[in-house]
Amino acid sequence: MCQAVQKTREFIRKEFNVTGACLPEFHYMVDITGKLAEIKEYVVKGRYFIINRARQYGKTTTLYALKDYLKDDYLVVSMDFQRLDSAKFMDGNVFSLAFAAYFLRSLKTRAHLPEYPDGIKEECARLQQIVEEQPKSFTLFELFGCLNSICAATEKPVVLIIDKVDSASNYQVFVDFLAQLRADYLARTTTATFRSVILAGVYDIKNVKHKIRSEIEHRLNSPWNIAADFNVDMSLSEQGIVRMLTDYEDDYHTGMDISSIASMIFSYTSGYPFLVSRICKLADEQIAGSVNFPSRSYAWTKDGILEAVRILLAEENSLFESLTEKLERYPKLNDILFTVLFTGKNIAYSYDNPAVSVATMFGFIKNENGSIVVANRIFETGYITAICL
Repeated sequence: MCQAVQKTREFIRKEFNVTGACLPEFHYMVDITGKLAEIKEYVVKGRYFIINRARQYGKTTTLYALKDYLKDDYLVVSMDFQRLDSAKFMDGNVFSLAFAAYFLRSLKTRAHLPEYPDGIKEECARLQQIVEEQPKSFTLFELFGCLNSICAATEKPVVLIIDKVDSASNYQVFVDFLAQLRADYLARTTTATFRSVILAGVYDIKNVKHKIRSEIEHRLNSPWNIAADFNVDMSLSEQGIVRMLTDYEDDYHTGMDISSIASMIFSYTSGYPFLVSRICKLADEQIAGSVNFPSRSYAWTKDGILEAVRILLAEENSLFESLTEKLERYPKLNDILFTVLFTGKNIAYSYDNPAVSVATMFGFIKNENGSIVVANRIFETGYITAICL
């Protein structure tokens, strides 16, 4: 009996996570309740907004937590456009049917019910029948008519969340879809529609022209000129890292100086979520138990964190691969970084500059007192090392 209990405890022991969404029951993570409260204010005001941050910046984790945070007051329908294969975006009819099927499945899943919530069963059943019959006449116009009927019948306002939305941005039907969302949003005083629409991706929808095909660039402005500026700081605070390490220390009792270690990690990462978690994961899983750091008590020291940073800078990981690819695709990014780091020249921060907006969007740089600076010491060191080699 005791062995079984021990095995169960070992099975659910938390770890630092660097892939996919972080779940509080399985992973050590920073408490983001304060950020969720800030985001909810956008929803309360009925905003249409875009959460665009660099790769592995905690977007999916935030959206996952946001769904639960909003569920008492809103009917949240959450989707991920990466789950729709590219063929679904080649034709308006095919996309509309695929979106309807996904919407219904997500609606039932988020409601935690075997069937659709009371009040919208009839509307959902009607849409389900359309999905099953696959009529060729079902277009975006008909789709939004069905969605509006569902929004009109619900007891709670409906919030639509779409993650990885920029994975679809190279398709005409995506532009048409966003244009329809915009039309409904502008008519929301007379048309039953979503209370709030939240889109998330690496690319700022306003800057999606960096990704979209040239023949439809002329349609860029109107679909997203209603999007509210999203100003919530998605980086992890030093105090947040302290609380995360405190949870870890409660489990392992390493004797680490939590405040000092958290400050050191923040100084290298500036709170970039992936980098914070990766350093912690390396300290916990690779450094602890190694020759020079025979236990966790040795790993969670200044020397142990420095070793984690060294390993991080030398390893191949999905974030660095993505950043390298962006530097190759956008040569002007390389020019900005080289100028800032090797010439010492001060470059004024202007988001209207396409190179600056792209560099910000990918997490390379940030605005510090009106000047461009590299986003964190990890990226700065990694870039200098790559250039020197």
